[in-house]
Amino acid sequence: MAPFLARIADAAWFQNFIIGVILLAGVVVGLETYPDIVHAHGPLLHTLDAVILGIFVAEIAIKMGAHGRRPWRYFLDPWNVFDFVIVVACFMPFLVQYAMVLRMLRLLRVLRLVRAIPRLQILVNALLKSIPSMFYVSILLTLVFYIYAVAATFLFSTNDPFHFGNLQLSLLSLFRAVTLEDWTDLMYIQMYGCDAYPIDGGEHLCTNPKAMPVVGSLFFVSFVLLGTMIVLNLFIGVIVNGMDEAQKEEELDRLRSQHVPPPTLQDELGRMEALLDDIQGQIARVRKAAEDQAKTEHRLRAPGQNSAPTSRGE
Repeated sequence: MAPFLARIADAAWFQNFIIGVILLAGVVVGLETYPDIVHAHGPLLHTLDAVILGIFVAEIAIKMGAHGRRPWRYFLDPWNVFDFVIVVACFMPFLVQYAMVLRMLRLLRVLRLVRAIPRLQILVNALLKSIPSMFYVSILLTLVFYIYAVAATFLFSTNDPFHFGNLQLSLLSLFRAVTLEDWTDLMYIQMYGCDAYPIDGGEHLCTNPKAMPVVGSLFFVSFVLLGTMIVLNLFIGVIVNGMDEAQKEEELDRLRSQHVPPPTLQDELGRMEALLDDIQGQIARVRKAAEDQAKTEHRLRAPGQNSAPTSRGE
């Protein structure tokens, strides 16, 4: 029985069927956000939800049964634990009293697409692997934000109390600037003064205008360059590195599942030697072809060079 269930669990049609059911679950949850549709087709939606939940329970039973007399091995995969928790939570009796919590748990079933699509798993694993490095990048970004926010409060609080009246407002305004959302407006208010470049909705706060064209431009241009172009790009670099590590681990896991040992250093050296031999062979063939072409051209030119010109008297 276990081999039969294992063939079903590993079959492509079964995995595609589960992906379709997950997508259907997402559509059903989305339809439930429309009161008119719920009022008109509520019983049908509840029936579909019950059928979807039953299919998920059957999927768990098939995957656990595929391990034979060791069904607990199903929980060795963290993704299986994730699926199990989402499905079992929908059967909790106390959730009947909290419809909103139950709907949110049903919405989480859409996240099972991450489990069903291997490429999405690689993306999630890459993000998880990037968390330690992203933590240090976040510390650097926090330091940059804090230094610039304190400086902005000292420099611009008098001219622009609407955006930089205190430290927390300065942090929020700088977050707006780092997302490049109308950051030039923040800069122009400081460059020309709040009276020459009025604050939308905060004109009554402009009691002490002060134009700082040089300081304002240098401050915001340097912050945008440092915060957006450099620090935030570090996050992209960290995630790309995590993606590379996740792909390597996925390849090693695939080799282990096929009982193929991972390549050793000796295997890599052998592969490089074979590649060098192939390159040297190509170089030798190209060199021989060039020599043959040179000999052919020499033979074609030889009769004209050896024959001496004859005079008319001879």
